[in-house]
Amino acid sequence: MKISTKGENAVKMLLDLANHNDGIPVRLKDIAARQNVSVKYLEQITILLQRASLLQSVKGNQGGYLLKYPPERYTMFRILTATEGSLSPVECLENCANPCENQTQCVINRMWKKLDTAIRDTLESITLADLMDWEEEIVIAGNYCI
Repeated sequence: MKISTKGENAVKMLLDLANHNDGIPVRLKDIAARQNVSVKYLEQITILLQRASLLQSVKGNQGGYLLKYPPERYTMFRILTATEGSLSPVECLENCANPCENQTQCVINRMWKKLDTAIRDTLESITLADLMDWEEEIVIAGNYCI
């Protein structure tokens, strides 16, 4: 499994919004400048995040974007599935119309299921709030000298 730049930038965008969450909509051009990403690319990502009900759009002169929920409610799994689709390591684990007919007899399938569970559990356990905390730890550690 490899996360695309779209997935990475969706996480960065939502983290940026979480860090600038003062009730005032944040413009895409401001996020793009801080994250060194093009506005056009972020526009593509916002469509996916809005479809997944992760983002609130505010129209008008003072418009922009806001998080729809508190940072604690945004798991990395939810964000990445909104942009990447399935995160399963192999197709036979996805809920597809043509499931593998050998699934119940396939010994390798057990390994894929374990990997799939580990990926899901890890990404479900990490929230935007966690990333904000980790970011703060890095900033504090970076300013600390012995």
